[in-house]
Amino acid sequence: MHLLMVAVFVLGYAAIASENLLKINKAASALLAGAVCWTILILGSPDKHEVYLKFLEHTGSIAGILFFLMAAMTIVETINVYSGFDAIAEKLTATGNRRLLWIVSILTFFLSSVLDNLTTTIVMVSLLTKLVKKREDLLMFVGIVIIAANAGGAWTPIGDVTTTMLWIGGQLTTFPMLGQLVVPSLVCLVAPVVVVSLRIKSGDPSPRVVHEDSVPKTEQFGRNLVFVLGILCLLFVPVFKGFTGLPPYLGIVFALGVLWVVTEVLRRKGPQSNRETHSVARALHRVDMTTILFFLGILLAVAALESAGLLSVLGSLLENHIGSRSAIVFAIGLLSAVIDNVPLVAAAMNMYPLSHIPVDDHFWMFLSYCAGTGGSILVIGSAAGVAAMGLVKIDFFWYLKKISPLAFLGYVAGAIAYLVQGRLF
Repeated sequence: MHLLMVAVFVLGYAAIASENLLKINKAASALLAGAVCWTILILGSPDKHEVYLKFLEHTGSIAGILFFLMAAMTIVETINVYSGFDAIAEKLTATGNRRLLWIVSILTFFLSSVLDNLTTTIVMVSLLTKLVKKREDLLMFVGIVIIAANAGGAWTPIGDVTTTMLWIGGQLTTFPMLGQLVVPSLVCLVAPVVVVSLRIKSGDPSPRVVHEDSVPKTEQFGRNLVFVLGILCLLFVPVFKGFTGLPPYLGIVFALGVLWVVTEVLRRKGPQSNRETHSVARALHRVDMTTILFFLGILLAVAALESAGLLSVLGSLLENHIGSRSAIVFAIGLLSAVIDNVPLVAAAMNMYPLSHIPVDDHFWMFLSYCAGTGGSILVIGSAAGVAAMGLVKIDFFWYLKKISPLAFLGYVAGAIAYLVQGRLF
């Protein structure tokens, strides 16, 4: 049974990677893999009720991720409907490619540390589609955004799901985490950005923007209001979670409701021509549902492997054959490019209780870095990569050829920086 599940997962993964060759949408392959893995698991299990309960548990957490993704994408699309990102694009009109690369990278890095890498990626990719005209340049910028978003999420308790897990689980505390992981995470970003900035031309990125003078004052007010409110809604989510303890998706659903009410008032007071186009309902039509379904399939497939105990077996194999804990954590980071980092970190937390490895130990710090940044090595290795793949249609093999070596360089450079930092301090 377990071998058959692994075979289905590998075949599904291969089909996703070969989307352009097979001419089959990656969402269809992911959905089939997820559904078939669970079917095999429950049919091959002697206790079907236990498997069913595990399925319900996983679908609950998966639904939270999907609701969050849909609401975040709707907020961003609403900002787009009102041309809100043009306000930033106008400020960067004369910015050359190299300077723009550094601005976008640093902005993504720090924004991801206070939001999460998924939301940050959606926002920055939407901005880049306004700024960068050539598709090859756009894809390269988006690839760097994925690396920056994952690196930025790895050094704060709220920047990534895995760092939040380690923080809530008591393995890490806030200030030691910030102090020890910010430099390695920054190195993980800077190394690939330096390489790309040496390759690209420094000419203007030919942004596609609407000049301020051509927009009526009433529309400028609505555009700026929706942009500011939309960004505040996204920033509100971690505050809501910290204050109430409720899941992040409820916070962003609440924020979307607020934005929706405001835009309905703006529509009534705005010109007649905008009343049909400038609405959250129109933004919902523009949300890419194939990305949502792709997420659903991938998360279901990985959850089935975890429920079957295969990820725990993988962890035990690493422990028995590698030995060195630093090497094990480094390997977990590489595996997170293939398997979602959440179950990998969960398996590590179960394998190494706090009675064996104390709070803020080197192991937990290094795990936070590696699990957070290793997913950048493949485009489907992180939530940020999957979202970007859906938003701008990044080909798996293009990413593997152009971005994966850069992401691996950053991953290794950051890991070395962390280990050297540990020796020096």
